[in-house]
Amino acid sequence: MKKEKKGQSEKGLTVKKEENFSEWYSEIVKIAELADLRYNVKGFIVFQPWSVLVMEKMYKHLERVLQKKGHKPYWFPTVIPEKNLLKESEHIEGFSPEVFWVTQAGDNELEEKLALRPTSETAFYQMFSLWIRSYKDLPFKTYQRANVFRYETKATRPFLRSREFYWIEAHCAHRTLEDAEAQVREDMETTKEVLHDIFGLPFIFFERPSWDKFHGAHRTFAADVLNPDGRVVQQPSTHLLSKKFSEAFDVKFKDKDGKEKHAYITCYGPAVSRIFASIVIIHGDDKGLKFPWQIAPLHVAIVPIGNDEKVIKKANEIKEKLSEIKEVDLIGSELSVEIDVSEKTPGEKFNYWEMKGVPIRIDLGLKEIEEGRITVFRRDIGKKETINEKDLIKYVNKVKTESGNNLIKEADKVFNKRIADTKNIDEIKKAINSGMIARCDFCSVGNEGISCAEVVEKQAGAKVRGKKLIPEKPSTGKCAICGKAAKEVVYIAKDY
Repeated sequence: MKKEKKGQSEKGLTVKKEENFSEWYSEIVKIAELADLRYNVKGFIVFQPWSVLVMEKMYKHLERVLQKKGHKPYWFPTVIPEKNLLKESEHIEGFSPEVFWVTQAGDNELEEKLALRPTSETAFYQMFSLWIRSYKDLPFKTYQRANVFRYETKATRPFLRSREFYWIEAHCAHRTLEDAEAQVREDMETTKEVLHDIFGLPFIFFERPSWDKFHGAHRTFAADVLNPDGRVVQQPSTHLLSKKFSEAFDVKFKDKDGKEKHAYITCYGPAVSRIFASIVIIHGDDKGLKFPWQIAPLHVAIVPIGNDEKVIKKANEIKEKLSEIKEVDLIGSELSVEIDVSEKTPGEKFNYWEMKGVPIRIDLGLKEIEEGRITVFRRDIGKKETINEKDLIKYVNKVKTESGNNLIKEADKVFNKRIADTKNIDEIKKAINSGMIARCDFCSVGNEGISCAEVVEKQAGAKVRGKKLIPEKPSTGKCAICGKAAKEVVYIAKDY
């Protein structure tokens, strides 16, 4: 095991998550060695092994589900010609302030500016026009894992908001509007299958208001996860794009009736680095990280108590025994085990692995060896247990199943308690100031509701996040802002 520099990871967190979330998050990113912020370009960070190992597994889970649902993987160039971006005016107008431009190669000025991709609609659809010919080619379902670049002018936060982030973007072409709408629903199901059921993140999927749609979208849907400071983080979004895209890029096909028609296009974007931030935030506590078993960078840490040869030998025997466990997770990862032979004290080792979020720690001394028993610590419930050595495989398999479910249940319970029903702007302000999501009747998420949304933003410092695709109940009351008959039930929250 690599020896740590003294003080780098032995020091625990100095602030409590509920008392100062912002400082807690900054500390855990540094102390758990998730990212180094000292790279000398503003807004860009170095992703360290502990975060990369998790995100590699996250990618695998997302790609497994996408491929199972018919998406094929592609790798597109990082640069996009300026003329591609200019083809859809609303799209480029929205992204233009955020684009990094490449204008020179060596000593030569380029004839045409190249954009470092802020998103890849204009790259994919140029190729769709070459690949799609007939209705028999549809649906045409693609995706790529990639990094994208946006000149973020707001304050940056590692993983949450930066100028380069890592994601998956899926782009699909469809024969009919109904097929495109079905794809949007499938994208939302994918988000639940992976983000909630594997990563353990509770969220609400909203249809965004007309004034908050993706640039160039006909309809936008997005998942919001709530942070302890009362702000929501937008996670995967899925968009039913305007026909302007297929028309601008000539994405058309010959239909069953022999007529040429423009395809309906959808796109879906899980930002893996931002999802990682929510995993750290939602599951972490005042002692450090917690990871669901399926994405944990390390499953078991064995801590020998002392350097007695018998103890080290037994630790290696246990590590070998644990290698018998197969089918550790859905992506075929093997059980990962590390023996901590560093020069730290036992207490420092215990704190280190607890801070790192390893699901199981095995504490092993001569006494345990003599008694044929093992002391184990479970990170999900924060408790030590003593088991017979012969029951170890059975115990680990039990924790493998239970630990993720426990994290999901706890996160869901906290999230559900933080949605408040409100009837007017004063109640909305009270809920927002208490770190809640406010739910209320609202006149409209169409353009006629913009003035009410502006009142919410000015007086409550929050935004109308949208409405559920299938609301729990129809609105029968009056708009909480203007008092007119309400058409929708909306959710209001602060964001980043």
